[in-house]
Amino acid sequence: MGLALLKERTSVRRYTERPVEREKLEQLIDAARFAPTARNEQPWEFVVVTRKEGLQKLADLTDHGRFIAGAGACIAVFCRETKYYLEDGSAATTYLLLAAEALGLGACWIAGDKKEYAQEVQRLLGVPDGYKLVSLISLGYPAERNPKEKRPVASMLHWEEF
Repeated sequence: MGLALLKERTSVRRYTERPVEREKLEQLIDAARFAPTARNEQPWEFVVVTRKEGLQKLADLTDHGRFIAGAGACIAVFCRETKYYLEDGSAATTYLLLAAEALGLGACWIAGDKKEYAQEVQRLLGVPDGYKLVSLISLGYPAERNPKEKRPVASMLHWEEF
């Protein structure tokens, strides 16, 4: 994976009808498990939803994820309630997003932590107590890509002090 992959990845919210292969979904989870984690706790668990009714229920629960209903899959990233669950789960989410790009899939990170619907998602997916929803990731083969303009490096890079 080169730096070009990092620069090409963009959030995708529209997908084709082509289903996402189980093998690719397993590859995404395999990639995510290599994310950095505080004290090597690896507190993450991943719930993959591919059935249309499950995708629709997730879409209905979210405030900014209605497009989950049209995705080929959605991965819910949960972490045990450890001191650094949010950092660890965010790192795993980032690895998933980059792996999706490498596999030719489109993906979008939908917030989970601290959202009003987090506990409802947890109940819907049968996740036991003691876990926190970090993110929902919609996945599929992109129907369109809308890259966003990024700030130039010079506008954010500071040497030695702000």
